[in-house]
Amino acid sequence: MFLVLVFLVAVLPVNAEGGEIIWGTESKPHSRPYMAFIRSKDTKLFRCGGFLVARDIVMTAAHCNGSTINVTLGVHNLKKQKNIQLIPVRKAILHEGFNNETLVNDIMLLKLERKAQLNSAVDTIGLPKSKDWVKPGQVCTVAGWGSLANCNSSNTLQEVNLEVQKGQKCRSMSQTYNDSLQLCVGNPSENKATGKGDSGGPFVCKGVAQGIVSCQLCTGTLPRVFTRISSYMPWIRKTMKLLQEP
Repeated sequence: MFLVLVFLVAVLPVNAEGGEIIWGTESKPHSRPYMAFIRSKDTKLFRCGGFLVARDIVMTAAHCNGSTINVTLGVHNLKKQKNIQLIPVRKAILHEGFNNETLVNDIMLLKLERKAQLNSAVDTIGLPKSKDWVKPGQVCTVAGWGSLANCNSSNTLQEVNLEVQKGQKCRSMSQTYNDSLQLCVGNPSENKATGKGDSGGPFVCKGVAQGIVSCQLCTGTLPRVFTRISSYMPWIRKTMKLLQEP
């Protein structure tokens, strides 16, 4: 899931597709039981990551939306479908301010058709408080089934540790970057980043989901931009309450 990335100028657009991740490792099977594999279909079929925040609610990136969405829980190797929970999505709610071109407000909650059965392979992950602030220099982990260095999609869950960067680094490359709503992630000198297929996955710091894999700054650029979850907690609480209503 990883590729050496290059800097591009600020006026270039963001790209939700991403480049491959390098220097990642395969996760220990079911060590991240909150992870969700998402298949969306609109005009084409594509894949994303996501994470379970309630027994019947998955959080992911808004650009992972589709006319039909299915969520797979409890999976490590996509080719081994034993003991998985495949659940269709009943309703998807995108943030009302989501911009598909700039990927600002790139967050979405998915209401599942039924509640997940929690076990050692399937569990929820905690969310931050509204005032939590992930700081530059902090190293956290992201996981997903995105592209490998050989450009093939990964069948097994991969993970990598990434360093949060100062917001100026992303602002220098993107005029749309907003530090209050987004995280600037990935040290260019380490050549580690998320890639195609990892969108929607969680950026986990000390057991708490602090970010959502969102976009890269044009083609193959580090750092990468993640959605800052703590800034959306009022919207998340309101939307989860709405989704829990009968």
